[in-house]
Amino acid sequence: MATTIRFFLNGQLQEVSVRPDATVLDWLRNAQRLTGTKEGCAEGDCGACSVLIGDPLIDGDTVHYHAANSCILAMGQIDGRALVTVEGLKGEQLHPVQEAMAENGSSQCGFCTPGIVISIAGLAASNARAGDQDIHDALAGNLCRCTGYRPIVEAARKVVGAGGATVAGPQVAAFAKIEPRTLITGSGATYHQPASLGDLLQLRKDKPDAILLGGGTDLGVALADYHSDWDEVISLAHVRELRASRETENHLSFGAAVTWEEVLDRVTPFYPSFATLIRRFGSTQIRSMGTVGGNIGTASPIGDGPPALIALGAEVELASLSGHRFMPLEDFFLDYRKTELRLDEVIASVSIPKPKEGQAFRVYKISKRYDQDISTVCAAFSIIREEGQVRGARIAFGGMAATPQRAGQAEQALIGSSFDRKAIEACAAAITAQFKPLTDWRGSADYRIQVAANLAERFWRDVNGEVVEVMAL
Repeated sequence: MATTIRFFLNGQLQEVSVRPDATVLDWLRNAQRLTGTKEGCAEGDCGACSVLIGDPLIDGDTVHYHAANSCILAMGQIDGRALVTVEGLKGEQLHPVQEAMAENGSSQCGFCTPGIVISIAGLAASNARAGDQDIHDALAGNLCRCTGYRPIVEAARKVVGAGGATVAGPQVAAFAKIEPRTLITGSGATYHQPASLGDLLQLRKDKPDAILLGGGTDLGVALADYHSDWDEVISLAHVRELRASRETENHLSFGAAVTWEEVLDRVTPFYPSFATLIRRFGSTQIRSMGTVGGNIGTASPIGDGPPALIALGAEVELASLSGHRFMPLEDFFLDYRKTELRLDEVIASVSIPKPKEGQAFRVYKISKRYDQDISTVCAAFSIIREEGQVRGARIAFGGMAATPQRAGQAEQALIGSSFDRKAIEACAAAITAQFKPLTDWRGSADYRIQVAANLAERFWRDVNGEVVEVMAL
């Protein structure tokens, strides 16, 4: 017997019998005829399918809304939550964002406009002090090919910070009616939602072939674009231990189900360069759903998180019913898409040290476009200097091998040096000697080698205070 998925849609309680791996976009358009939500790329890139997802804040009495891509969002993922479409923003009058967009001539063909309205509404509801950078950041996941962004940004300026741009929806108390179910079934698909790590590990042992689902920003592309089915899913979204972030005197620790948006808030004061990278490798829609554990667990050689984490000296925690294992993150990756993770294990957390005195850290991403693009090369550098000499160095690359990889020879070229040009030239030469990257559509092997070596000099110039125009990459 099917189990219903319970959630609020535009303020109204819904109980829906549907396959939990059906996409939210398909259900909205086909079953509900809410066609303001569009399908563009079906990969989570263009933002035409943007909706707002609402969750009650753990330590408050408000509901937090964030934009998400409904094309790569499974119906099971909205169980116990609030969903708002562009139709739901409008009450008796237009929502302030809709009104500002109309008055300012911020739309031409209109295909992208509903998603843009949703993104600005999410920003206005969550950030009363948002400035231009916040507006551009909120719109990074929404592509418009007609109007140009100036009138769109102008409309956003009118609304953000003006007050009154709230999202109407259920109050926190109402969510008690739709607490996430531990099991959802429908049309041959099973969707597990354990609430504790112990329950998760038991499921993992009993069902080793089930899909482990974090935010789904990677797996969801196949679900939407290639029409694959998820017959058995274990969701990590409600495992309280995996949703926890912790800060100690010396470390920052993130549970595997912590989103990149949450990581961004935590790391910005400590590692601004890492924060810049996080803003680039995922839009607001992606960062609000994508998780740390998912980014690591996919083991992509071009994943942007691992090079930065490795250079920072990250440690990953793996958990099973047999116990917990801890290892340096660089040791987790074995080969292309192969990791140390056993069939009965899950990634539990990843932790990074806080900055040490004398430490300099930078991470650089080279891609064909600045926002929301796959890396050609991602390079992360961290050194610690004492009395003018480099006492420690960690350098890691993505896009240069079958796995994210440390550049040990390049590190040794820096250690003991005074961090001068001679040392950087030796570092660059070691990078060129160590790596043998592939040629693909993102860049040739020769290009990657040259870029990787050049980034060593860029790091040197950057740390020495020379201005580097980041947007030029």
